[in-house]
Amino acid sequence: MEPQSAVSALSALAHPGRLDIFRLLVRAGPAGMAAGDIARATGSLANTLSTNLSVLAGVGLVSSRRDGRSIIYAAGYDRMRDLLAFLMEDCCGGQAEICAPLATIAERAACCP
Repeated sequence: MEPQSAVSALSALAHPGRLDIFRLLVRAGPAGMAAGDIARATGSLANTLSTNLSVLAGVGLVSSRRDGRSIIYAAGYDRMRDLLAFLMEDCCGGQAEICAPLATIAERAACCP
C-alpha cells in the first residue's frame, strides 16, 4: 500500500460516525447490512449515512450491492487487511514482543474472511 493510500483510508476512518459504521460492518461479516439497518444501529440520518458510506466506499473500506430494493453494504476486508499490514509492516524494529499483543487480539477475533 502506498503511503497516500493509507492516509486516505485513515482519514476516512478519522470521523466518529464513519468509524462506527465501519466497525459495525466488520462485525456484520461478509454478508453485510442493509442501509436502513445501519442507520438504525448507528442512529444516523439518511443523508448523513449516505455521505459517510460514500466516503468509506471511495477509499475501498466498504462495498455495496443491490438486493431487491435494498442496498447492502459490507466491509472491504481486503482493504482493511492492506491498511493493517501497512501499519504493521515495519513494526517493532525486530522486537516481536512489542507487537505480540496485536497477534493475540487477531487470533481472538478470528474474524476476517
